[in-house]
Amino acid sequence: MTTALTEFQRLEAQGLWRATPDAPMREVIISVGDATLTLSDPKTERPMSHWSLPAVTRLNPGKLPAIYAPADDASDETLEVDDPLMIKAIERVHHAIETRRAHPRGLRGGLTVFAVLAVLAVLIFWLPDAIVRHAAHIAPPAQARMVGKDILADLEGTTGRICQRESGQAVLNWLTPRLIGADAEIRVVPGPISGARRLPGDLYVIGNDLLLTAAGPEAAAAHLVAAKLATNDDDLRLAALEYAGFWPVMRLMTLGTLPDGAMVGYGKQMLLTAPPRPEDRQFLTVLGELGIPSEPYARSLDPTGRTVIPLVEGDPFPNGPTKPLLTSDQWRALQQICAG
Repeated sequence: MTTALTEFQRLEAQGLWRATPDAPMREVIISVGDATLTLSDPKTERPMSHWSLPAVTRLNPGKLPAIYAPADDASDETLEVDDPLMIKAIERVHHAIETRRAHPRGLRGGLTVFAVLAVLAVLIFWLPDAIVRHAAHIAPPAQARMVGKDILADLEGTTGRICQRESGQAVLNWLTPRLIGADAEIRVVPGPISGARRLPGDLYVIGNDLLLTAAGPEAAAAHLVAAKLATNDDDLRLAALEYAGFWPVMRLMTLGTLPDGAMVGYGKQMLLTAPPRPEDRQFLTVLGELGIPSEPYARSLDPTGRTVIPLVEGDPFPNGPTKPLLTSDQWRALQQICAG
């Protein structure tokens, strides 16, 4: 308030004051203080009334003489002022008060708009991604396997339909718990897929080329182990559901299934990149524990061996496995899984 009246310090002017509506008008000297108007007797200089500046209200805006009254006072006092400078001083105070009152409202309005925009930003940019991540995290094994099978169905459009000869699949079912785990599944497709691929739900796929061009099952087995070590199901589920998108994921969470076509194109996209490889030392250790040599796997990646020297030189069974992974009959049945 003091700032609003800096140029009016010690301002005085004459005015006509009436104590009550029936009282006679009296001449007074009006003095402006920090927060008050003081009305004094011009002869004795004795204060006759004090008005709070913020509470002063003008009864006849735009007219002269200006008539004021103390709005917060129970009395019926009035004051007539015709001095332009005094009127300006009182109006300056009111302008400062209104500005001060308007500012918090504007600030509150600005904060409200900001809060609404922040909530909208969360809903638009953060919430869909958070829901997809949550869905990937909580998906039960059966649901994850279903997502993997949807990807496999899309993959068949590029590689050909899953090979289903019962004798060959029986060999895979017998071998799976030893290589991967009791809850895993391994499927073979006719076309090459550059090794083995792990899909959500612990579902594994290999191309028939790994069976037809190898001297034994060791290369294919090592590719499956590599796929298990180089990936984890959480990341695979998340990548698949991010591809599907927010609304298909909402359906998955509410109805338990992805809509038809949600994974169309994902299998083909997956084949554009080479499957990830595990760290050599860990891979060789696990192959040694499973009784699987690493050189057949290394030669399937690079027949010359130049780019996979650690896998060739670090082979835990350089002279071949101490115990065959499959019998001759099992191996022949597996090689014929795509026949017929």
